[in-house]
Amino acid sequence: MAEVLSQSQIDALLAAARSGEMDLTATAQKSPEKKYRKYDFYSPRKFTKDRLKMLSGIFENYTRMINSRINGLLHTTCEIEVESVEEQRYYEFSNALSEGDVLTLSEIEVEGKPQTEETPVLFHFTTTLMLSMMDRLMGGDGELGTKISSGYSFTNLELKLYENIVKDLIQTLGGSWENYIDLEFQFRRVETNPTLVQLIGVDETVVIVGININFPNASGRMSICLPGMMLTNIFSRITAANQAGRGSGEDNSQAILDILRDSELQITAELGRTTVQLQDIYFLHVGDVIDLGHPATEPVQLYIGEQPWFSGKMGTQNNSMAVKIVETYDDQGRREK
Repeated sequence: MAEVLSQSQIDALLAAARSGEMDLTATAQKSPEKKYRKYDFYSPRKFTKDRLKMLSGIFENYTRMINSRINGLLHTTCEIEVESVEEQRYYEFSNALSEGDVLTLSEIEVEGKPQTEETPVLFHFTTTLMLSMMDRLMGGDGELGTKISSGYSFTNLELKLYENIVKDLIQTLGGSWENYIDLEFQFRRVETNPTLVQLIGVDETVVIVGININFPNASGRMSICLPGMMLTNIFSRITAANQAGRGSGEDNSQAILDILRDSELQITAELGRTTVQLQDIYFLHVGDVIDLGHPATEPVQLYIGEQPWFSGKMGTQNNSMAVKIVETYDDQGRREK
């Protein structure tokens, strides 16, 4: 409860304020106005930072996978790294394309089922990067002698080489998701003039992954455009699978224990050890006795998986040889062979 001031205390405060002994401006400066981050209601964010961080990890794994494939295909070394993973509107991706660019379309299969109704995943490679890779594929050194114009158009032969390179990189992408969900990416077609094709709504939310590929004498960028609706469906499947996995572990625990109880386990009893020469073994006959050097009154060792677990005494039960367990070894005190 707040303290109630007396009339004398109120008069003293008013007198101090009139005389200037109390600085009211300093008191006001102690509590500055709180600032709030602006929220864009026109383009709300669909994916949390954790989701974007998960995508960044997936594509980090993807860069390691395609690095080895590109090095083996082109017989060179390159450095590949994820530059950015950002949630944007599709027009920000499409506005960066020019008439001479080539856009690759890919469709996905989720857990072995084709998603034909899904918006395709888009792949874009810078022109200089692809021309350098094609030159290396044909036996060159990847050095572009002249500067490539911004409106460069690929020939039919170059488009065929383009498809061969891109198909392998697209199919590899599914392996980077295997820790979360079973996905497969399949090559659909290429668009030589993406500015005339309306593939995704301009205001639709997408996630754009930027990957830098650097060769000793060339470099470029690989951009992957993931539709927001497709990612939403994938994330919902991952969440459902995780919840089902946690629940099934509890439900199946009793069944797992029942299977373990019914499993067979071999137990070996060691009566003793001795050393015998090979010629003595050769002359052994039925009825001969081998001295093991182990008194009958001493306990014998019982082994499971070549490790001693019990000790016991020899005896008979129902006219059969038997061992009665008298001691169980714990993990700390288990004897060595």
